Amino acid sequence: VAMVFGNMGGDSCTGVVFTRDPETGEKRLYGDYLVNAQGEDVVSGKATPNHIDSLVNEMPDVYQQLVEVCEKLENHFKEPQDVEFTVEKGQLYILQTRAAKMNAVAAVKTSIDLYHEGLISKTAALERIDPEGLEQILYRRIDTRAKQKAIATGVGASPGAASGIAVFDVARAEMLGKKGEKVILVREDTKPDDVPAFFQSVGILTSRGGKTSHAAVVARGMGKPCIVGCSQIEIDADNKSFSVGGKKVVIDGQKITIDGSTGKVYADEVPTVEPEISSEFKEILQWSSEMKGIKIRANADTVESATLASKYGAEGIGLCRTERMFNQHDRIMQFVNMIMAENEDERKKALADLEPLQRSDFKAILKQMRGLPVTIRLLDPPLHEFLPNEEDLMQKIFELKSSNGKPSEIARVEKILHRVHELSEINPMLGHRGVRMGISFPEIYETQIRSVCEAAAELTKEGVAVEPQIMVPQVGLVEELATVRQIFESVKREVEHRQKIKLKIKFGSMIEVVRACLVADDIAHLADFISFGTNDLTQATFSFSREDAEGKFLPFYLEKGIVNVNPFQSIDTKGVGRLMKMAVDMARKVKKDIEIGICGEHGGDPRSIEFCSSAGLDYVSASSHRIPIAILAAAQSTIKQNKHLQQHPTIA
Repeated sequence: VAMVFGNMGGDSCTGVVFTRDPETGEKRLYGDYLVNAQGEDVVSGKATPNHIDSLVNEMPDVYQQLVEVCEKLENHFKEPQDVEFTVEKGQLYILQTRAAKMNAVAAVKTSIDLYHEGLISKTAALERIDPEGLEQILYRRIDTRAKQKAIATGVGASPGAASGIAVFDVARAEMLGKKGEKVILVREDTKPDDVPAFFQSVGILTSRGGKTSHAAVVARGMGKPCIVGCSQIEIDADNKSFSVGGKKVVIDGQKITIDGSTGKVYADEVPTVEPEISSEFKEILQWSSEMKGIKIRANADTVESATLASKYGAEGIGLCRTERMFNQHDRIMQFVNMIMAENEDERKKALADLEPLQRSDFKAILKQMRGLPVTIRLLDPPLHEFLPNEEDLMQKIFELKSSNGKPSEIARVEKILHRVHELSEINPMLGHRGVRMGISFPEIYETQIRSVCEAAAELTKEGVAVEPQIMVPQVGLVEELATVRQIFESVKREVEHRQKIKLKIKFGSMIEVVRACLVADDIAHLADFISFGTNDLTQATFSFSREDAEGKFLPFYLEKGIVNVNPFQSIDTKGVGRLMKMAVDMARKVKKDIEIGICGEHGGDPRSIEFCSSAGLDYVSASSHRIPIAILAAAQSTIKQNKHLQQHPTIA
């Protein structure tokens, strides 16, 4: 076998070259070489190589040959190449070539460029991009040149990198954030009344929870970096610090950096890179939008999130969570007053104060979406989630009594504690929430439905096109849906009569209770649309508590191969997926054109999008920041389905 040697003197060398820049995608040679050396010398890092550009001066003829060979290799393989070469006494030899590995920025640019150069088709250009890799483009990320080592690693739950001071107290985080301080909220876990601090923080870090925990879902909706389940950190809430491996590492007010894409936590500030949306990225999105079959909507409950969704090409909002609106700082106390009401009259009075706020919220989001569908989910969480924690209340009472606090303040806190005890449940997920709460306290749903109807009426009169949809959560019995439908029709007629206008508002049901899948035909008789809440449906199907599962045994299951993928990240097609297909078939037998989608976190997962597309769903709904990922994944799913049909044509 003939051998070539790069260590035969000054006219010999060895090197590695990419036919295009693997970081930017620019069409130029990118690589290194060493004169009078062998391949091992380059890859071992023992010597500092020369940049490939230097070869044009050192060996101009060889450089020109290399450029020409690289062009031929690209034209043949129709992919950027990673090429190993040796020069022996002025003669160029190609040792091997393979497809070049590139980051997302380069993958997008080279896909566009290869198409415009006539080397690949549009479908091939879309197929060669990893949808998940687009996160590198959409979010701020850690600079690859940074040398700092992570002090702990958790579960990357919401992508992006952020630096700020660690703050362990919710009220302090909110206060500092409002003053313009960059804050990273550090908690063992989070609950709904922590949300005002989320708005004021640049990132969230928790020691417990999984990718579908409260902190993860809220952070993703806001587009804020978040790490959950970081069990390597041990939080000392009293001393406002956390330790790793028994050693105190971070105290309140100390700067830290979190990377929500990788789950890594760093002490101090780490350099980051800002995202840039290139013209090539926009072109990929345009192609994907034209090629995909299934529609892509957004999970959005603020005007800011809706604006971002529109910017990325969302075709409506598939889930607007109304409870997030109550969590805002300027209205949480009003909502608590409603919960504390001792009778229906008091509750209605408190709700009357909240109605104009809700109407204003709905009006702003409907206006932003310019006639596209906006699916508004009626209140879902149990009411006790909006009240302070029992332990915090008991601590507050103890402190007030110890410091001779005002009797009126002690009585007020004791009253809240009493209400917490009244509302507390052994298993809140399966308890008094969603439609069950809405039927128990119909005035809550009446107020929300009236707010939607009034917002729609006002905008219609202003000449703004609107398409609101009202969705009922946690439906398991068709009688539950019928009860709320009666409230909806009554309130809608009342608003139409008062406003002298005809409203076009769809009424639908979430399908997240297993029984709802089994009676989807009955539900379809009463619903204009149905939408799968795949987060809760997955919990119910597996009998898994998502936070406990992801925090305790699911990682072990994945490691041992008991499950291949986390069912809370990608739809379990054999179990949950089978229930979904059954529900789709039953609903469409009753109402052929009924609109069907999903609005769980799975809506932004490429594998789940492929399943939903093949199952015949009309749309998926994803977090606003994942809309581009969902659009590309939907296009790739269509391409895959078309190829399958071509290979296996239906026999007439």
